[in-house]
Amino acid sequence: QLSDLQKMTESPLSQFRGVYLPLVLHPLNKTLVKGGKWKDVDSTQEKRRSFLHDFCKKYNSRKKLPTHLVHLVSRIYVEDRHKVLYCEVPKAGCSNWKRVLMVLNGLAASANNISHDDVHYGKHLRKLDSYDLKGIDTRLNTYTKTIFVRDPMERLVSAFRDKFEHPNSYYHPVFGKAIIKKYRHNATDEALKTGSGVKFREFIQYLLDSHRPVGMDIHWEQVSKLCYPCLINYDFIGKFETLEEDANYFLQLVGAPAELKFPKFKDRHSSDERTSAEVVRQYLKELSKEERQMTYDFYYLDYLMFNYTSP
Repeated sequence: QLSDLQKMTESPLSQFRGVYLPLVLHPLNKTLVKGGKWKDVDSTQEKRRSFLHDFCKKYNSRKKLPTHLVHLVSRIYVEDRHKVLYCEVPKAGCSNWKRVLMVLNGLAASANNISHDDVHYGKHLRKLDSYDLKGIDTRLNTYTKTIFVRDPMERLVSAFRDKFEHPNSYYHPVFGKAIIKKYRHNATDEALKTGSGVKFREFIQYLLDSHRPVGMDIHWEQVSKLCYPCLINYDFIGKFETLEEDANYFLQLVGAPAELKFPKFKDRHSSDERTSAEVVRQYLKELSKEERQMTYDFYYLDYLMFNYTSP
């Protein structure tokens, strides 16, 4: 796969050009880690870090001075007490991560009693782009930077299920109406009026359309465009597939209180089956072979950067 990368991803990788941040793989500070139970997690972590670093070193072009640094860090949350930077990837445990950051920051006593609305709309946490350039630069160079990712197809299907298969006062009227209007032939007046009932195939048609009737959204945007992993040297790469053990190891690394553990609960629609590989398979059956391939191509960089196996 990697041998074909330059030919197949010339366009997606061009987004990185004109920006220069030194690609240096700094060793993790493990002085605060207690006990020997983290050995396997640490070994996995080092492999992920090395893989991403080698990938970026090989395929990233670094020739010019930084441009649009503020834009690059717009998805990164700051926790100053423990010097943590967390880049938010929706549908990869981000709600519970924000709860943890609020506890670390002294804004809540426990992660378990913070509501979904308080997490996402309370504006308790600062983002890195709210600081001046010196503040951004200092934090990028001295704080522990983490990103948590997920298998791209699982993340995509999870986002679709969350936003379109449940009542939603934003996604149905804003995205749903536009999607149904453009991609559903003989749509009923009711569907056009409410935007409810978007089918997965219609959603994919919208995703792959170069002339989308409504813009992209962070819930299905590529991680390569949300967090810029080849421009920002993330110290820790967690995965949704090993979320709890990765998160709890990271909390040890940054010296979090011993009693703080990553929450286990599902943030919303808790009665729904989690979006697993088998659930994804059922949704992908609704697509043609060409649509499946094009959807994979859309997330090609994410698959490569984080060493996920093609579905």
